Amino acid sequence: MSRSHVSFSDLRTAAYCARKCYYRQTRDDDPDPPPKVEQIRALSARYEELLALPAGHLEAEPIAISPVEYRDRLETTRDRLVANEQWVRLRNPEDRNVVATGRDCRGVVHKVLSGPVEPALISAGKPPERGVWGSQSVQAVAAAKALSWEHETSIDRVWLEYPAYGEIRSLELTTRRKARYRRALRTVRELDGPPPRTDNRSKCDSCEFAGECGVRTRTLRSLLGLG
Repeated sequence: MSRSHVSFSDLRTAAYCARKCYYRQTRDDDPDPPPKVEQIRALSARYEELLALPAGHLEAEPIAISPVEYRDRLETTRDRLVANEQWVRLRNPEDRNVVATGRDCRGVVHKVLSGPVEPALISAGKPPERGVWGSQSVQAVAAAKALSWEHETSIDRVWLEYPAYGEIRSLELTTRRKARYRRALRTVRELDGPPPRTDNRSKCDSCEFAGECGVRTRTLRSLLGLG
């Protein structure tokens, strides 16, 4: 990838933890997502099928909540989006898994919706109580900007799907979100050494670079009797 184009994943990681982004960039390889991630993302193409499955069959799917709760959530999501005339667009996108290249960033857009052109990103993780995670918001703005550049059209909304939880949410490209994207872009481009450690040490507990970074995670602190 050219220096001028920053990847969506680097932007998302930098928004979450700039130091983690630095350590990831020091790796030569760019590993593919684990099979479980691809299995979860594949659910986003099967919503109607999943709604028709008996509860016993849903147990075999890579969902993160009970079959009964999953069906209730997905039905609520469907009814809300049908009322807003968005369900069909999300189920039948114009294209899937498109590599979009904008002026500053480049990455995979999982779904490209038409009428109007809008990106949809698929997360294998858990959604927050409301809205979307801040780092995903940065990735969403990047996807919108890349598609907007390619299609030469304005894009004001991005969709985030959490198929393991039966949730689909949208976000508007507000001034605040665009500013956060620009900060992340600047952070990635200016990385020339490990930046300061994050103050939010809860992010370190599951980080694969915790040892290299030199932080003490909560698990380590508990083993040392420090809390």
